Amino acid sequence: MMIFSHFGIQVMIYVKVYDSQDEPAVSKLANLIPLPLKKFQKKDYSLAISVSEMGISDEEWERLQKALDWPGPDQQITQLNLSTSPVHSTFSIVELKKSYKVGDNISVIITARDHNKNLKRYGGDFFKAKLFNSELKASVYGEVVDHRNGTYSVVLLLPWEGQAQVFVRLEHSSEVVQILKKYRQSSFPRSHYNGHFEGLGPNKTRISEVVECNLKWGGEGSWRKHNCCCEYKDIKTGTVWQCERPKKLPCDKLVYHSKGGTENPLNPFEKQFFAKTLTNVRIIGDIQIINILPNTAGNGTIERCRSGLMTPVPAGFYLKDVWKSFVCNTQQFDSAQMWKCLKNKIVYMMGDSTTRQWFEFLEKKVPGIKRMNLHTPRLAGPLMAVELKNNIIIHWRPHSVPLRFTIMPMTNLHYIANDIDKIAGGPHVVVVFTLFAHLVFHPITFYVHEVAKIRQSVVALLSRAPQTTIIIKSGNTAGIKDIFQSDWYALQENTVMKEMFRDIDGVIYFDIWQMTSCHYLTENIHPGPVIIANAISMFLSYVCPA
Repeated sequence: MMIFSHFGIQVMIYVKVYDSQDEPAVSKLANLIPLPLKKFQKKDYSLAISVSEMGISDEEWERLQKALDWPGPDQQITQLNLSTSPVHSTFSIVELKKSYKVGDNISVIITARDHNKNLKRYGGDFFKAKLFNSELKASVYGEVVDHRNGTYSVVLLLPWEGQAQVFVRLEHSSEVVQILKKYRQSSFPRSHYNGHFEGLGPNKTRISEVVECNLKWGGEGSWRKHNCCCEYKDIKTGTVWQCERPKKLPCDKLVYHSKGGTENPLNPFEKQFFAKTLTNVRIIGDIQIINILPNTAGNGTIERCRSGLMTPVPAGFYLKDVWKSFVCNTQQFDSAQMWKCLKNKIVYMMGDSTTRQWFEFLEKKVPGIKRMNLHTPRLAGPLMAVELKNNIIIHWRPHSVPLRFTIMPMTNLHYIANDIDKIAGGPHVVVVFTLFAHLVFHPITFYVHEVAKIRQSVVALLSRAPQTTIIIKSGNTAGIKDIFQSDWYALQENTVMKEMFRDIDGVIYFDIWQMTSCHYLTENIHPGPVIIANAISMFLSYVCPA
């Protein structure tokens, strides 16, 4: 075993030697190879992962550590009243004027206080901020800058004519983020899964068994079972999935996968910090109306949508429920325009149910398109829709395990990297993928590993077919704000995805986070129809730029 350190985090490399008598089981699952079976010992959920296991260089890992850095308490918090209070934390607008012009900015200062009304002396609170006008159905996202001393600042653009107000909420205190980081860095199995085995039993009758399964990542992985394990390794990605050994059937009879229960790692003291009264709560501040006058200078020209464009903050704003992008010239597509844009296109959508929402939207809006009966579950897929006159084909399929979906055949679960490897590409091909919601239950190092494999496949695809359109859909905000699916986890994953693809020419990074953070609809893992409609217009603006 070798130990080295990155930014104070110890990283251990383990070298395992298997006895020559250990024989791997035989698997009939596509692209999966069972590994030698071992007895698992009692463990403490510490997690040690090497840079090589993640599939990146030392330099990239250091860069990612810097990008992911998030301040927090300088000591262990032992009292709830020392944590950040949404009731006593406030915001104020700096030198508020009687009026502004479209295109001006305002500055907002957020001051964090604990439950004793004392000023916080360290950063790490997870605040969200926006500017809004309910009557105009207008809003714009503001990025919160942490000054690491209990104060935060936000610069908010004034992009529309009329009135506006500032809205700030505390999603999580810095103490909660400290807890989130603790369990993200462990192998504690917050999410469980089921493996459904089917085959012939001892008396030649067909039997089935359901056992628990989970990801193997680091050491023995997320497991505490006494009867362990069947292990399945994906050839391309190297990802290892493990299931408790069935009592009657062999390891090669794993047929179906489904989500299992969740397991809360929080102790009673930690649970107090996640109380609803402390989570995702609006904080008080200057409620004055901001008056915004027209600006004859205008906002300048916007260039056509393409790869290689930077995503500014804000990336755009809503006005009358229509997203106005600052990235590129976004068009609004009606059904006929969608039909024309997608002519002779094959669209491959991969990921989770948020990309399935895009598939379902196009299925409803594109004239003449019909879903083919692939004899697969309507929600779990894979799905395909075709329109013969304009030769439009749209695919959607979920990514592979870990995945919290209904029961579905293992053979239908493909790693995104593997599917991209099977695409020839070309000017008629559009690939859009997302990877976030189902990975928040697992260590960020595993997420880095998965993104590294996808990146490798994307680079190969662009090498053989550089005219292929490749779009990464970022993760969005969600309604759940707890130890299982906190937005803080998704935000960190977005950071990893953006950083790891920032130098890859030909890839479009599509920021959905800002679009869902500032909209008036209640945040949901499945964004509302108006958000989906605007996202599709943005998506098609890249496919058919003006």
